[in-house]
Amino acid sequence: MIRYLKELLLVLYLLKNYDDYLDRLTALGIGYPVLLYGAMFVVLTVALFMTAYIRQALIRHLFALAMFGSAVFFDVYTQVTAGYMTYSSFVSLVYSGGFIQEAAYQYRDAIVSGTASGLLLLFGIGLKPRRRAPLPGALLVAAPVLGVLMLSVVLFVRAGEGARGLPIMYTPLAYLNLFTYEALHNTVGPREPVSLTRIDQPVGHDIVLIIDESISGNYLDINTPFGVHSNLKEPRPGVDIFNYGYAASIANCSADTNVTLRYGGTRADYMRINSTLPSIWQYAKKAGLRTVYIDSQRTGGNLQNLMNAAEKKDIDEFVQFDRTSVRDRDMAAAAKLIELLNDGEPQLVVINKVGAHFPVHDKYPDAFMAYRPTLPRGQFVEVVDTGTRDGFNGQPDDWLLYRNAYKNTVLWNVGEFFARVFAQADLSHALLIYTSDHGQDLHERGNPGLNTHCGGDPVEEEGLVPLVVISGSGLKTLDWLSQLPANKDRSSHYNIFPTLLQVMGYDLAGIEAVYGKPLSVPTGDDFTFNYRFNARLGAKPEWKHIDLNSIVTPGQVVPSVAVGQ
Repeated sequence: MIRYLKELLLVLYLLKNYDDYLDRLTALGIGYPVLLYGAMFVVLTVALFMTAYIRQALIRHLFALAMFGSAVFFDVYTQVTAGYMTYSSFVSLVYSGGFIQEAAYQYRDAIVSGTASGLLLLFGIGLKPRRRAPLPGALLVAAPVLGVLMLSVVLFVRAGEGARGLPIMYTPLAYLNLFTYEALHNTVGPREPVSLTRIDQPVGHDIVLIIDESISGNYLDINTPFGVHSNLKEPRPGVDIFNYGYAASIANCSADTNVTLRYGGTRADYMRINSTLPSIWQYAKKAGLRTVYIDSQRTGGNLQNLMNAAEKKDIDEFVQFDRTSVRDRDMAAAAKLIELLNDGEPQLVVINKVGAHFPVHDKYPDAFMAYRPTLPRGQFVEVVDTGTRDGFNGQPDDWLLYRNAYKNTVLWNVGEFFARVFAQADLSHALLIYTSDHGQDLHERGNPGLNTHCGGDPVEEEGLVPLVVISGSGLKTLDWLSQLPANKDRSSHYNIFPTLLQVMGYDLAGIEAVYGKPLSVPTGDDFTFNYRFNARLGAKPEWKHIDLNSIVTPGQVVPSVAVGQ
């Protein structure tokens, strides 16, 4: 038995994922594709065993570590998301690499589990062979390299698709090859300066874009009878509130939406526009506005949502809350916004809120525990996002607890946020646009899984967001009322950037030619969101249409505590 220990360990590791192989075979059916899949599987498996027989210990150990790390990475992702790691999701993970320390803490159970099973692979390759393979040493060393390259070529030809059901230790390594290739061949061109024509004097009022996190439009009282109290429904003296109802998000992942809101990408041309045209900060500065970015999610100057140092140079004031608890950061953002609105200086302010990204166990104070029973508290007090779903196992009763915790979080980070802004801010010379980066799948449909967003097969609620315009009653900007009936429940994130530009005084015809329609005209929006935003290597984006007739809304629940008034 000891003599065949290496082979036994490798076989056990491969058998661990037998259900993936069966799923792929079932999907392919009978025919030529299944023969190609079988041949690919055999070649990669043979290459794996050849790797285990490399005679030079150092080289064998290096390959063992590389394949071990790749397999654990894939396995942990699968455990955490309950989904397959596509190339698009791999790219999103690379872009989120700055948060690896936080993610490592939150996903420690999945990492321990993935590492434990990965030891079968590590030792299966790394242990000293007890007999020599009847092959040249150079061929043994070349086998894993050729295996990764072969899979990389297949994925390149198929626009990142084709690795499902194959030995998982190869997949992230092949994805890394594709990502490196794309990075080296990025020829989108340099960032262009502002060229649109302005037809007005410098802006004399504040313009604020509030981008909430994971707030689903079907959970707010402005859109559904039993939604959470948002403080956006009641009339306010001196303030006009225009509720555009349900809107379609750009994507169902945060980074994709946020970068597009800052650069104005359109459905048909978002990659080029986001990469080469001016940012919202550049347009604001050309219009005479001071620029402020309030990031409630990150600390220590860390950038997120594809923001880089070059973009940051156009931000006059960059605000984060290093010494504020996660629970209170949206309240800190409200306080900073109130300060800016009251200082009399015209500014563009963009706020990236904490909102209600999972984990939602601890993102609200005890006084706002209006919906019960709820998830256990105290585990994720200082976790912003990418948290585990500890406290439930995806069963209906567990999702009830999650939804209640979510509602409590919305009550605090939306309802209380706006309660403070309306009570303390001078809104007479301010225009605010409120939305969220994406919606949520809170499994009201009874569908399986643990994901709330960023899914590769999303439900419609993942792209359903609120869209509200708040303006001082005497402020002369756009005629919001004229098109409100036509655009309510018929607009999207793609209408926000052109709206901001029009409010800044840029020419409407020029705006529409590049960025599409603002809210001041009939938007005629497609009402779709993009769930394959990182469409690579010739692949096409995937769009999900939202049918409002099929949207699930929360049922009537009487809060156990009267708060958020």
